[in-house]
Amino acid sequence: MAYNSSVTSKKQRLKDDASFRRFVSLVSITCLAVFLLVFLLRMNSSSNFEVPNSDEFDDVLPRSYNRSLISRRLNLPKQNELSIELEKRNQMPPRNLDLYPSLAKDHITVVLYVHNRPQYLKVAVDSISQIVEGIRFCQVKQIFAPFSPHVSPKGFPGLSPPDCKEKDVAAEKHCKGTPDQYGNHRSPKIVSLKHHWWWMMNTVWDGLDETRDHNVHILFIEEDHFLYPNAYQNLKILTALKPKKCPHCYAANLAPCDVTARGEGWDSLIAERMGNVGYTFNRTVWRKIHKKTSKFCFFDDYNWDITMWATVYPSFGNAVFTLRGPRTSAVHFGKCGLHQGQKACIDNGVVNFQVEDVDKVANINPDWKVRVFENQPGYKAGFKGWGDKRDHQLCLNFAQMYHL
Repeated sequence: MAYNSSVTSKKQRLKDDASFRRFVSLVSITCLAVFLLVFLLRMNSSSNFEVPNSDEFDDVLPRSYNRSLISRRLNLPKQNELSIELEKRNQMPPRNLDLYPSLAKDHITVVLYVHNRPQYLKVAVDSISQIVEGIRFCQVKQIFAPFSPHVSPKGFPGLSPPDCKEKDVAAEKHCKGTPDQYGNHRSPKIVSLKHHWWWMMNTVWDGLDETRDHNVHILFIEEDHFLYPNAYQNLKILTALKPKKCPHCYAANLAPCDVTARGEGWDSLIAERMGNVGYTFNRTVWRKIHKKTSKFCFFDDYNWDITMWATVYPSFGNAVFTLRGPRTSAVHFGKCGLHQGQKACIDNGVVNFQVEDVDKVANINPDWKVRVFENQPGYKAGFKGWGDKRDHQLCLNFAQMYHL
């Protein structure tokens, strides 16, 4: 795969490889890597990615897998051969089961999801394992978004010939589509960000054999999130402390909600608005989120996180806090996404920030008290880009596809 051929230079790697390897040997985790197909199709164009034939999946598909039934009942977009093959591929068992046939009951599953920034993926993987060739330190399963506009470029959810573009007036152009609140028609590349996240959440929590009965925490990170060596240890501490120290907290975070911040350095835990870097929650919280499907799917914003902050979390009836430490254990290092301006960033897969010694070991004291950040600013209106009724329906379908 492409992320195995991109190797960060030794100068940027952490100096304590040996201690990190000892740490990895003490924990059992499952990594689920979720890739948006824009990454894979670019690889396919250069003959570096091939999808196996259908016959190769016959012996691994679970009895519950019934693609045609789901498609008929929900009227999902028509799938081409590639989409069908990728959906079947998602049913394959994890790799490395021979090395890790069982996992600790309290393990935290790590979901690494990728949009369209393959140059960042290697850094994200390295920050967990320091592995140069392949992932062998845990069970790992790679899944793909089969209803991606990049899989169906000539029809919805891609751009079909009769679709309106930009600020076209449908009646004048005789085109198809409903605009957002500012008169803009859908951009497949933009709306795929929200679709991808929502499909991933529904698939991880309710669609995969490995996690559909998982009741403990799952950690979600993106390909441009760098985990410090103490991230897993700190996360285990935070999730254990949350019921006692912050029972009203919905989640635990490895980083402040302000992606440019690195923490306060206080001798206390922090309860604040849930951030989008290194966040983890359990099935109870997922069920609350899933019940707000309509709010998520109809809110006019292509950003999943702003949609959550502006309409889903407020609908819970009380403030949604997350628990974190006073120092960050994860960093958003990318600057090639839709939103730029982060201080710590990379170009072509090279990190340009240092990890201090204090961030290489667990640095959260269970005896610390909790400081609560009240009245944090939020979002009242969507940015735009999410007005097409077809996107609304596909979003609703993703929430139903595993509950038929």
